[in-house]
Amino acid sequence: MTTPMRLSTRVYRVPTDAPEADGTLAWSQTTLVLVEASHEGTTGIGYSYGPAAVASVVADLLAPTLAGTDLDADDVPSAWLAMQRRLRNAGRPGIAGLALSAVDCALWDLKARRHGLALARLLGMVRPAVPVYGSGGFTTYDAERQRRQLAGWVHDDGIPRVKIKIGESWGRRVDRDLERIAQARDTIGADAELYVDANGAYHRKQAIRVLSAAADRDVRWFEEPVSSDDHDGLALVRDHVAADVAAGEYGYDLAYFHRLAPVVDCLQVDVTRCGGISEFLRIAAVAAGHGLEVSTHCAPHQHLAVASAVPNLRHSEWFHDHARIESMLFDGAVAATGGSAPVNRDEPGNGLRLREREAQPFRIG
Repeated sequence: MTTPMRLSTRVYRVPTDAPEADGTLAWSQTTLVLVEASHEGTTGIGYSYGPAAVASVVADLLAPTLAGTDLDADDVPSAWLAMQRRLRNAGRPGIAGLALSAVDCALWDLKARRHGLALARLLGMVRPAVPVYGSGGFTTYDAERQRRQLAGWVHDDGIPRVKIKIGESWGRRVDRDLERIAQARDTIGADAELYVDANGAYHRKQAIRVLSAAADRDVRWFEEPVSSDDHDGLALVRDHVAADVAAGEYGYDLAYFHRLAPVVDCLQVDVTRCGGISEFLRIAAVAAGHGLEVSTHCAPHQHLAVASAVPNLRHSEWFHDHARIESMLFDGAVAATGGSAPVNRDEPGNGLRLREREAQPFRIG
């Protein structure tokens, strides 16, 4: 008889190193929900960033689902399907999707560790290092803090692409948005790529006007210029600006990305939201079918293995807040220098090990 898989959770809340905000939201702390999947003495880990309630979904719905089956621990797609079906009445998008994603990542990590393989080798590698872009430039930063962050990425770490937040105050501070775009370009120089993220703060034609006013700053990437739910608006902006328009970070299932693909230049996919590695691979295939690349959203170390396995990857987001937290909480975290982050090819699983002593002060559940 097959020994059932066991799931457990831990919840950590880590203060930011400074107040952070984008065009539509502000925060001063970040919550990470860690899932441990265990089977016959081996444990894999996965995590998502979201409310502590994610842990309750894992405990109340997903853990009993896996414990009540005779699934083989290697059959991750079967486990994913059982969990996905269990979430029908709970609602797949949102908190339940975060829970499914964290568990799926933990199960893939468990499988790799059971077989003594690096997760990237289990999935099959396309590249040994993942291209990244530095992401931060929060609207709460003053000019000097933004300059230090961007200069550190470009001039010290050799990352040739960076992103700042714009759309301040739901698009009511366009003057400051344009000022900060100009400051960012001056900081990084002419050779680095400049990206901006409005987090859906603008209206359709307002977004077009903003990028037109910043035409001499050579913005290459315009993320969520309007709400990601406004597909007609995304298509309108895409067709009227030179920068690539991207969206997708709030996608929780395959159908969402199928609908979004025709209206953007690049699909953003978050493995901690979209349904985990199992669904991420399918989404990347949908993108390829539309002639698009994918870019990973946040949670950089949770993405490295799957990003290394996807042929049509453009890059991964090296998000300041999450990269900082992951380097604090996990051994095995890496640095992104020279424009890419190395993928673990030697340690079993994703190569991450929780630093329990350092993490304990931040534990809330």
